[in-house]
Amino acid sequence: MRMDVSLPIIDQMQPEIRCEGGQVPYRTALEAMDARNLAIQRGEARELVWLLEHPPVYTAGTSAAADELLDPRFEVVEAGRGGRYTYHGPGQRVGYVLLDLGRRNKDVRRFVHCIEGWVIDTLGDFGVESWRAEGRVGIWTRDASGGEAKIGAIGVRVRRWVTMHGFSVNLAPDLTHFTGIVPCGIDEFGVTSLAQLGIDCSQEAWDRALLARLDGFLACVAQSCGDLK
Repeated sequence: MRMDVSLPIIDQMQPEIRCEGGQVPYRTALEAMDARNLAIQRGEARELVWLLEHPPVYTAGTSAAADELLDPRFEVVEAGRGGRYTYHGPGQRVGYVLLDLGRRNKDVRRFVHCIEGWVIDTLGDFGVESWRAEGRVGIWTRDASGGEAKIGAIGVRVRRWVTMHGFSVNLAPDLTHFTGIVPCGIDEFGVTSLAQLGIDCSQEAWDRALLARLDGFLACVAQSCGDLK
């Protein structure tokens, strides 16, 4: 089931938006992303922002270390993106962002920075303060006990200046599922979610808030090189 999100199409610089209501198997999404990436490269398809949820799966990035897979209780898939092991599953919203940086801005570092800011700003709309942490990939906040914990993961791939993969945000997943891996190779900190913080957020509410900030994200990507703020 797909949830329709009303978004006015301004011009062809506006990506297609897809919001899935049901679960999409990870391998299915990976194949679809690969095909769409190639089509965008060839000028045969528009860019895409794809919001969805996966059945439980562990994904391995290009830097994944074997000893960080602690308990392979779910399917393990090599994702082809940067980073290490991550978990995806019910209650987590995943955003795949396929943009043509060749026509927007050939700056991968800025692209990643802008994705982080997009997620941070959207979490702020739900009253959650979050941040980047030097030397640690992902989006961080305080958990219910006050300790620092990850609430969002970032992992991208860029092929011929067209991006793939993106981010995930924990709305209300089963947090015990993360214990089968060392999430993103960082074992000193825990994982949290909006639900653990006492915030009830549906997929639809998250998608609406995120997409309300889409134009700001795209404007961020297009900015010239310089200090990242």
